[in-house]
Parts: sequence; C-alpha cells; structure tokens
Amino acid sequence: MSISRGALTCCAVLLVTSSGCPATGTGTGAVALRSDGTPGPEKCPAEALKAMEYLRLSVGDGTAIELDANQDVASPITLYEGPIESYLDDDLGLLESPTRLYGRVWTSGPQVVIRYYEARPPRGTKIPICAVARLAAGQLRKRPDSKPGTAIIESSRAAAYIVDDFR
Repeated sequence: MSISRGALTCCAVLLVTSSGCPATGTGTGAVALRSDGTPGPEKCPAEALKAMEYLRLSVGDGTAIELDANQDVASPITLYEGPIESYLDDDLGLLESPTRLYGRVWTSGPQVVIRYYEARPPRGTKIPICAVARLAAGQLRKRPDSKPGTAIIESSRAAAYIVDDFR
C-alpha cells in the first residue's frame, strides 16, 4: 500500500508548522516522571492527532515492529534510556513497512516504556504521531541483570499501538 501524495503533503505541512514534541528534544518542555522513574501522562499534540487522521490511524490500531533498528532479529536485546529508532514490520494505516518510528525509551521502572512521536515513511518526511510499544504477558519486563539506564529484554520484536494520549 502506498501513501497518497495528498496525504504526504498534508502531513509534511503539519510537521513544518508544528511546534515540536517535548519528549523528542525538539520542543521546550519535558515529560514529568513518576516516583519510580517511569514517564507520567502526556498529551498527544494536536498536530499529531491531525496527521494520524490523515493517515487513517485510529486509537488501538497496531502492527508488529522491530524495537531497535540496530538490533533487529536479535535475542535478547539491550535498550538504552533515551532516543530510539524502530521500524514497522507490517503496514499501519497508510504507513508502509519499513516506516521508521522515532521516540524515547524509559528504563527506570520494572518494564520498559517506549513512546513514539514521529514516523518516517521510506520515501517521505517525518510525520508527528503518538504511539506506544507493547508486548503481551509482560514481555517488555526488563531482566534483573539490567544495569542502570539500560533494559535487557528477551525479544527484539513487539507491537506499536496508536494512542490519543500517553498515560
């Protein structure tokens, strides 16, 4: 499935006119942390909500992803606190595989938390989105031998789900 030229143009305009996302370092704010070091609630920017509408992405839509583009198809993998680049294994709305997802990883709690703020299609510009990485049965739980600032998890694969706010 390919993204229509109109949808890409609209998303590009939204991206250029957006004020940036606090958690990616392009904005002026920061995500508040809970006492256990996990990120607190965060609003999905209006620009991302509009872009997701153009891309036909609804809350709860999801697809398989490789968590870290530098450690694909490995087991186990080590995730580091800070920025992350993942990619889609399958299409998500009008976003084709292998669209890149850019976000942030938090490793302080018992499970890894990954929030995505931008998508970059194979032949396009970055588009604001709001998505999270999830894996059933607590599989984003970090291993006890993880060092501070890192999380060793068993699989390089998970799923990315579209959200309208980060909770």
